[in-house]
Amino acid sequence: MAGKKSSAEKRHRQSEERRIRNKAVKSSVRTSVRKFTALTKKKDLGEAEIALKEMIKKLDTAAGKGVIKKNTAARKKSRMQRLFNTLRAAQ
Repeated sequence: MAGKKSSAEKRHRQSEERRIRNKAVKSSVRTSVRKFTALTKKKDLGEAEIALKEMIKKLDTAAGKGVIKKNTAARKKSRMQRLFNTLRAAQ
């Protein structure tokens, strides 16, 4: 048999590395969404605004990398912005 490794083994290694990287990005997005929603429940307007900007940045980055779809990012941003606007209007 030939001593070379097959291209399938390399492809498997690459896909595993990408899967782990994508998992980390998705996890950080979910964490930022949870952080923002927790702050809105506390009705902390200043901290919520900072968390919203951070969350939007993470969503845009994930969408740009192709980890999540662009429409998914847009939908999440829209919903969170609407939640923030209702909080601001209530105060």
